[in-house]
Amino acid sequence: MSNTAFVSIGDLRKGRQAVSQVVETAAAGGCSTSGGAGKASCGSSGGPDDMPAEIWEKVKNHPCYSEEAHHHYARMHVAVAPACNIQCNYCNRKYDCSNESRPGVVSQKLTPEQAVRKVVAVASEIPQMTVLGIAGPGDALANPKKTFDTFRMLQEQAPDIKLCLSTNGLALPQMVDEICKYNIDHVTITINMVDPAVGEKIYPWIFWDHRRVTGREAAEILHRQQMLGLEMLTARGVLTKINSVLIPGINDEHLFEVNREVKKRGAFLHNIMPLISEAEHGTVFGLTGQRGPTAQELKAVQDACMGGANLMRHCRQCRADAVGLLGEDRSDEFTLDRIDQMEVVYDLDKRRAYQARVEAERQAQHQAKLQALQAAAGGEPQADEMKVLVAVATEGHGKVNQHFGHATEFQIFEVSRSQALFVGHRRVDLYCQGGYGEDEQLPSIVGAINDCHAVLVSKIGACPRDELTAAGIEPVDAYAHEFIEKAALSWFAGYRERVASGRIVHEPRGDARIRQGAFTAAA
Repeated sequence: MSNTAFVSIGDLRKGRQAVSQVVETAAAGGCSTSGGAGKASCGSSGGPDDMPAEIWEKVKNHPCYSEEAHHHYARMHVAVAPACNIQCNYCNRKYDCSNESRPGVVSQKLTPEQAVRKVVAVASEIPQMTVLGIAGPGDALANPKKTFDTFRMLQEQAPDIKLCLSTNGLALPQMVDEICKYNIDHVTITINMVDPAVGEKIYPWIFWDHRRVTGREAAEILHRQQMLGLEMLTARGVLTKINSVLIPGINDEHLFEVNREVKKRGAFLHNIMPLISEAEHGTVFGLTGQRGPTAQELKAVQDACMGGANLMRHCRQCRADAVGLLGEDRSDEFTLDRIDQMEVVYDLDKRRAYQARVEAERQAQHQAKLQALQAAAGGEPQADEMKVLVAVATEGHGKVNQHFGHATEFQIFEVSRSQALFVGHRRVDLYCQGGYGEDEQLPSIVGAINDCHAVLVSKIGACPRDELTAAGIEPVDAYAHEFIEKAALSWFAGYRERVASGRIVHEPRGDARIRQGAFTAAA
């Protein structure tokens, strides 16, 4: 490539005009800093003071590009793109379970016309739904006519909805003009390697230039196309999120290099996700026994990349037909049969008014977070650097507002004396089913948060309370309906006092198992 667009995050923050300049120099700086030593996730958790107004408008209510926004705004995917031009060893698009959340899984493939009708119906019922994405079940750009027909019609009927697509990047350079034509401001590229020697272990083949290409040659072509496509999008001012699947023993140590290379080329966010490799999914990695990472392994790789491309840690690895807030799926409410029975009225003014109320709530959460952090940092400096993980049961809105037994996931925060940093989430099987607690689920739930010192909930029953306590995890319902950061910091202050007084002994926790493919509803 003769013209390589190395654009820094600092340049990106100056707006579209800056990122449209093609420069041949490495990026310098992360989040308003130099040398890449900025915040770990300024792109995902930053506010209007951290970036130009044009960029802020793109991310402020996008649940995937803003960690704060994902508590308040919903997204949906439409499954109009079944074909794929590569084969990944971690993917099997033929499997479906209505209660499972996993990329490539869909219950029904749609035509563009059906997809647009569904989007309009969902947007009329869920006014906080701000984003429509095409993420499969194959590759959006391997199905260009279906993908762009959907975007064209949707732009006409629902002009306020942000448009996104996900791609493996193989066909990306040839499609950049079309992407910009429809004002698609957010593109996710799955990049698992920048070294073809690593790539050939992940991709058995690609379909390129009317033929199937295998081995090292396939990985080289894919890598070249991915880097060129990323550079072209950055030069056109399109925000890019890079998804990378962490595969222990194959690319775990390599992902730091991936992070560095995508940062050079102006990636806005880097999302490092755990491999889903249960054998029942029928993937190559699943059938050959390739394991996924533990919670500590995933966090270690993410932490090692801090200071590089800004990290996203709130991804839910959604189905290709997901509907609702991240962490929930309401697609069963909007089947084509049900939509045919609905009286759909797309009221743009009503949507805007509702979203204004959501934004006011979101700002209240942001202010509460700032006040809690300021209060926590206001004391005398402490010599120790104690940090613990805390699990939180939440239904959204940035609050501790969910019963332990109703949780299908826990959000995980790393808490120290002066900060409560969101670091991920853990799926769990539903404990309360049919009005009673399923005690057989408790060991798996405990295993999913075994590295946490406490779990914050709005309410919890006696049996799970005893089980958690016996496992060394403190169940806490004293901060019901408080904002999460305030609650976590308040609990931690009390925990420190108990440790200092000798009432309890601070001990490190063990590792936890990432529960991929956990049920998200009662079977």
